[in-house]
Amino acid sequence: MTEETAVPAARDEEAVSRFVERFAAQLTDAGMQRMAARVFAQLLASDGGAMTSAELGEALRISPAAVSGAVSYLTQVNMVSREREPGSRRDRYVLHNELWYETFTRRDQVLTLWEKTLREGAASLGADSAAGARVAETAEFFEFMQKELLGLLDRWRTHRATLNPSP
Repeated sequence: MTEETAVPAARDEEAVSRFVERFAAQLTDAGMQRMAARVFAQLLASDGGAMTSAELGEALRISPAAVSGAVSYLTQVNMVSREREPGSRRDRYVLHNELWYETFTRRDQVLTLWEKTLREGAASLGADSAAGARVAETAEFFEFMQKELLGLLDRWRTHRATLNPSP
């Protein structure tokens, strides 16, 4: 059998479920809402990167209300979008293209805001005070992180192009 005609291996749904729950727990530990983390991980594990509310509820064994709340959160933070299934009244929830790139780009905007506020705080506390010096160093940290993040995102784009060359 050639690579072009290879049949994809059957998925071990139990292993997939363990992955979804493990990754969701890690996202929850990092601060994401628990149900949103589970829905996100399930979407990430789906071949199409999109599922209906009913499919999510069945896969995760959660109520439609739980799916709705999770999707509302994920939509607010721009991790998923809602699309209408063609010819249907059912919505599908879809992962954004370049999800992680977009997420970290938005994080860059947060770092900029924090840095500005910290610099203002350091000025109001006074550079000679211990608190002012600590807040100024925190601002410097966020400035450094922002510069490094921009370079990292550029390098990711270059690297990603080698992973998925255009036809």
